[in-house]
Amino acid sequence: MPEAVIAERITPAPEASAWREFWQAYSQSRGALIGLALVIALILLAVFADVVSPHPPNEQYREFTLTPPAWHEGGTANFVLGTDPVGRDMLSRLIHGTRLSLLIGLISVTISLVLGVVLGLLAGYFRGLLETTIMRVMDVMLALPSLLLAIAVVAILGPGLINAMYAIAIVLLPHYVRLTRAAVLAETGKEYVASSRIAGAGPIRLMFATILPNCVAPLIVQATLGFSSAILDAAALGFLGLGAQPPTPEWGSMLAGALEFIQRASWVVTFPGLAILITVLAFNLMGDGLRDALDPKLKR
Repeated sequence: MPEAVIAERITPAPEASAWREFWQAYSQSRGALIGLALVIALILLAVFADVVSPHPPNEQYREFTLTPPAWHEGGTANFVLGTDPVGRDMLSRLIHGTRLSLLIGLISVTISLVLGVVLGLLAGYFRGLLETTIMRVMDVMLALPSLLLAIAVVAILGPGLINAMYAIAIVLLPHYVRLTRAAVLAETGKEYVASSRIAGAGPIRLMFATILPNCVAPLIVQATLGFSSAILDAAALGFLGLGAQPPTPEWGSMLAGALEFIQRASWVVTFPGLAILITVLAFNLMGDGLRDALDPKLKR
């Protein structure tokens, strides 16, 4: 058999080698693996929420209002985590709240990522007045507290889940714009960009086909960390009554509706708070692992 054929069979494909290198770097962090496992569990829980949840999330069992968890005195195995003030199963509402929170994070991050990449590419590539205008607007948005900006946007658009997603996307937008612009400025002066320009590539092709693929790594990390920020902001808006409206099983609105019962039925506040904590922690751990694995400086 020719030596070239043997070498071709032995040498792994570049894609497989890159994935293997990435996984080796990622798996060195125990926290990153824990975060990845939690995120996968949350995604599976959200996808199969209708199958996993023992009761419909909005079904009211009036004879079981404020039933404690099963391990407390007076609890029942039918409601493992107890019930809320109107007799709805806490576990079922938390499971469906997982689906809603992940959906909010996905839509908000996707909108802000797409808009942020486009604006960042325009600002970093064309420079001049366009860059100054875009970046000064982003600076003004960053000067405002994120929750205050989200509240202002929802106040203009009106309360509701969809408007809350738009508000969160606007709050996250400056981070993606600044990150994309910085990456574009670092890549524009490199030789491969000059070679593509000499070969006749136009501005659109240079931005989206030549420069953008080399800016993806920091954007992936920022998008992962943006999930946790989006979930926190959605919970805050829901707590203030500006996000998901009752009886939607959203963690922030669940907290708001149970505050008056915190002293005699602490589980109605504890479990939604723990759900927010675990979800945000999982995405932060996974984002830190991605940053360590994708950043060449940290690898060295």
